[in-house]
Amino acid sequence: MTLVVEEAMGTVFSVRLEPGPDADPTAIDRAIAGIHAAEATFSTWRDDSTISRLRRGELALGDAPPEVAEVLDLCHRAHRLTGGLFDAWASPDGVDPTGIVKGWAGQRAAEALFAAGYTAVNVNAGGDVQILGGPQRIGVRSPDRPDLLACVVDVDGAIATSGRYERGGHLLDPRTGRPAEGPLSATVVGPELWLADALATALFVEGVEGLARLGDGYTGLVIAADGMMHPSAEIGRAHV
Repeated sequence: MTLVVEEAMGTVFSVRLEPGPDADPTAIDRAIAGIHAAEATFSTWRDDSTISRLRRGELALGDAPPEVAEVLDLCHRAHRLTGGLFDAWASPDGVDPTGIVKGWAGQRAAEALFAAGYTAVNVNAGGDVQILGGPQRIGVRSPDRPDLLACVVDVDGAIATSGRYERGGHLLDPRTGRPAEGPLSATVVGPELWLADALATALFVEGVEGLARLGDGYTGLVIAADGMMHPSAEIGRAHV
């Protein structure tokens, strides 16, 4: 098992790999470089990033790198699939796709490494994980007890969690423009990390009622304000 840890996007990415017989070791450096490139393109904290220049009107979308249009298209899809509860255009400062960029970058890195001959890939993007090559067991941290796990899930794909315990009231409810007030955390499991990331954000905004919105291979778990756990059907095989 190979482990690589890298700081990017204001968090920590960890990459765990099992090399196959024809694995390309140079793919690891390329995957990490791709994560840093995504940060340089999409960070709203960097004045020189592509997205900051777009927000200021200094750059047209047609003149931006093609991955910008790709990510904004995913944001439109997430907006539609969540009934507007994931809204990259809700910020008064302009479009902010960072709600899916971390998951998108982690998923891209995992797919590149799997294609390069690694037989088991685990890319953890600040707590949101993309897995390829077979199921792995992932712990979901308790939102009110960081030293405990709320449950353990067998994941063959992606898992993403949104909650108040990581960065406080950073998630806005696009219906009010104010920080979302609802559950302690919301977790989504499904095939693709970019969408699991967006769905977890929307589920945190909507709460338990949003579990009915999940579909197409995505399941969820909401930990309500009173600490009660509300799963949608079966979230993988959850061990509570």
